[in-house]
Amino acid sequence: MSTESNAAGELDELGPIDYLVVEFPGSRMTGEGLPLLIDLVDRGIIRILDLIFVRKEQDGTVRGVELADLTGDQELDLTVFEGVSSGLLGEDEVDDVSGILEPGSSAGILVYENVWAAPFAAALRRAGGRLVANGRIPVQELLASLDAAETGA
Repeated sequence: MSTESNAAGELDELGPIDYLVVEFPGSRMTGEGLPLLIDLVDRGIIRILDLIFVRKEQDGTVRGVELADLTGDQELDLTVFEGVSSGLLGEDEVDDVSGILEPGSSAGILVYENVWAAPFAAALRRAGGRLVANGRIPVQELLASLDAAETGA
């Protein structure tokens, strides 16, 4: 089997790929969510493809933030994420993100595979299915909808 067809076969088995950008106003990143992210990886629920952290200075310049800088406690081992890069996140994507960040804030940019959904997604692809739409409902929107339903609005 050729390397090209082998790679195509591996791609056929991938789960859905998602990304998220989380802004921390005032650059108040505590690292609290990182152990939970590590747990998701350890349990095989997701696979991190790209993870970078950036800080937007007051003058608008954007710089990368080292993982070691995220928690000053040195208790959390973040080396599992060092060098994680699929090549999906480049300078253009960081520039796009920096355009939406407030000066003085930081952000985490995460691209991940939903490993848990890979068998289902692969089965759909083998059956000729193709994704034509997807999305997310923000928690705030769900809460507002529930509040409106409760008040009868």
